[in-house]
Amino acid sequence: MIGDIPLIAALKGRMQHHQTRQKLLAENVANADSPGYKPRDLKPFDMIVAAQRADVTGSTGPARTDPRHLGGGGAASSGTKRGSLFETTGSGNSVNLEDEMMKMSQNNSDYQMATTLYGKSLSYLRLALGKRA
Repeated sequence: MIGDIPLIAALKGRMQHHQTRQKLLAENVANADSPGYKPRDLKPFDMIVAAQRADVTGSTGPARTDPRHLGGGGAASSGTKRGSLFETTGSGNSVNLEDEMMKMSQNNSDYQMATTLYGKSLSYLRLALGKRA
C-alpha cells in the first residue's frame, strides 16, 4: 500500500503535526484574555524519526547497521525553547499575540510545504507506475 512507503508516511505525519499545532496555537490566541492561561505548543516534528517508525518492516531502504547512521546515535537536539520576551500579565496570562501569530504564520507555511511535497511525491509515484500524473 502507498501509505507503507516511509517518505509518504512521514509527510502524512508532518501534515497531521501541523494541523494539531495550528489548533493549539489558535487556542492560545482565543485564550489571550483568560486569567492564568499559559500558552501551549508542540515539540518540533522529526522527519527522520517518523520515517523510521513508518519503516517497521525493514524491507525498503538500506539496513541500519550502526546506531550512528541516520542520526540515530549521540544526543539528538530537541530544539531550543525560546523564552517569552514579554512578562506575564497581572492576571497570570502569558500569551503574547504577536508571537502566536508569527508561529501560526510559520506553521501555515510549513504545512503548505509538506502538502506540496506530498502531492509531488504521489505524482512521481504515479509517473513511475506508468499512470498519468
